Amino acid sequence: MMKEDNLQLDPFDRRILKELTFDARVPYLQLAKKLKVSNTLIHQRIKKLKEVGLLKNASIQLDPLILGYQTSAFTHIMLDNSNFHRSVETELSKIPEIVECVNIAGRYALLVKIYAVDNRHLRDIIYEKILTIKGVEGTNTTISFETAFRRNIPIPES
Repeated sequence: MMKEDNLQLDPFDRRILKELTFDARVPYLQLAKKLKVSNTLIHQRIKKLKEVGLLKNASIQLDPLILGYQTSAFTHIMLDNSNFHRSVETELSKIPEIVECVNIAGRYALLVKIYAVDNRHLRDIIYEKILTIKGVEGTNTTISFETAFRRNIPIPES
């Protein structure tokens, strides 16, 4: 992982990042033309941004509704003991409907985002998959009606 003080973004790096956050699959040649620089410069800068760990894998975002996932929810997970933290994370990662798992502060140790076909499917995921994991004490689930927006963090100006 990169340290904040190791990263030196110049205005050109920021322009590249803004373009890539809009469309991560833009061809380098097209990006070079848009930014009025050489294709080689784009390759060099993107390589540098990958090497320092700022750019991760480009990915396709699937639409859960089109795939038939009508229900999405956030589930807080309580642990019996903090010693179970990593083993519970490992078991949660085996549940394909859980698309994100984060560590949080407070009574609940973990927060997961779940996509389910419907409420019955969500119930089955919680009762049959999550609550059966050794170390899980309990859960608290909030159903999400819709995602108003999703975005990357802003690129710092300096």
